[in-house]
Amino acid sequence: MRQGLRAVRESAAARRLRARLAQQLAFRAVLPPRRFEIGVHLGGGPLALARLRWWYGPLAELAKTHPLVVLSRDAATTSILLEECPLPVAELSETGSLEAFLAEQPLRVVLHLEHGAETFGMLAHGGRWHVHLDPGEGEGASPNQVKSYDAVLVAGDAAAARLEREVWGFDATRATRIGRPQLDQLGSLPPAHPDHLDDRASEDAGRTTVLYAPTGAGEPDAAHLGSVATHGVAIARAVLASPAHRLVYWPEPQAGGAADRGAQTHTVAEQAHTAAHREIIALVAAAAERDPAAGHRLGAGPDAHRRQAIATAELAIVDIAPAVYDRLATAAPMLVTRPEHPDARIDTTGFLSDCAWLGAADAPQVLARLDELERDSAAGVRLGRWVTHYFGDTRPGAATRRFRGAIESLLAEADMTAARQESERVAAGLTALRSA
Repeated sequence: MRQGLRAVRESAAARRLRARLAQQLAFRAVLPPRRFEIGVHLGGGPLALARLRWWYGPLAELAKTHPLVVLSRDAATTSILLEECPLPVAELSETGSLEAFLAEQPLRVVLHLEHGAETFGMLAHGGRWHVHLDPGEGEGASPNQVKSYDAVLVAGDAAAARLEREVWGFDATRATRIGRPQLDQLGSLPPAHPDHLDDRASEDAGRTTVLYAPTGAGEPDAAHLGSVATHGVAIARAVLASPAHRLVYWPEPQAGGAADRGAQTHTVAEQAHTAAHREIIALVAAAAERDPAAGHRLGAGPDAHRRQAIATAELAIVDIAPAVYDRLATAAPMLVTRPEHPDARIDTTGFLSDCAWLGAADAPQVLARLDELERDSAAGVRLGRWVTHYFGDTRPGAATRRFRGAIESLLAEADMTAARQESERVAAGLTALRSA
């Protein structure tokens, strides 16, 4: 009975989605044929959408000179993109729609953000270069699927070394270093939520903003690396007690734990995480009510805005997560929370071997640790070396130029390859005629 009701609800939701999507497409101009030379393939789902949002700025900049379109293979994702994406979007969720679109568009380069099933279906369509935009900066897993692409664009030497080290048989010549072009385009993000880190006239301008951006519970590694239960309450109390600082608490969306996600909390670790998360929220709310001008608040908004905030905050405290490298790319001071879980895996060869740690026992003295970090000139020099290793040249505009250069090289190579194939086809035809 329950399964039948679920099926009815899902069918009704699918019909509503299709109706909404049809209405959105009806009000949008038709995509002109033979217009686009670059495609961004998106299989669908929250991870793919979050990654695309982080690339909106660089892709929009590239589209100014090279016509570019997002190939959306999921109807729900398409509906969201039609509302917010600054790029043209092709709705390709129906059977046969991808093939029909490729037949009328001269895509010479297709960019991929994920390794989903739809991605590998797309790779079957030749006559163009398939390029993976690698999301990592040196840490984390490197799926073996990366060998399936014609080229891989990585941030810097650390990411290239990771691919060589962890992916057997990977051809390092296919990895092109482009840095972090998103940092050149931070201002191009859509307007942030009012709780973003924008300066507000009502806030005490004399306070220094401290962003606490922990990871969340969920995947085992994330649960092991998260600091909310072990560090979070002490960090919040210390910063909120200071008349010279404001606290912005901006955890990952899942950092509230299973209870906040509508699921049953199964483990003691999740219960502790959820309880600490809720206590921090209550502490921030109480401090904001006592002194509204202080500006204490919760961060809110899309993942791209959270990453923007991590990159631009005056001071930051982060867990071992992508947030570390969002912050590192700016060469700005940060404390990384040292995990207390015995199963936590910490890289001992990259930046984490040399970063400024904040242990749980030191969390009550977090402001003193931040002050030491700001005054430590040697730490700044070390940080600069790691920035170069992970991202190369981080001067304004440098990464955008490298990203554009990498794509333009692939476009030129695609043109030369197509011309050579056509020449070979003509030559083969003439040979056949002479032999007849």
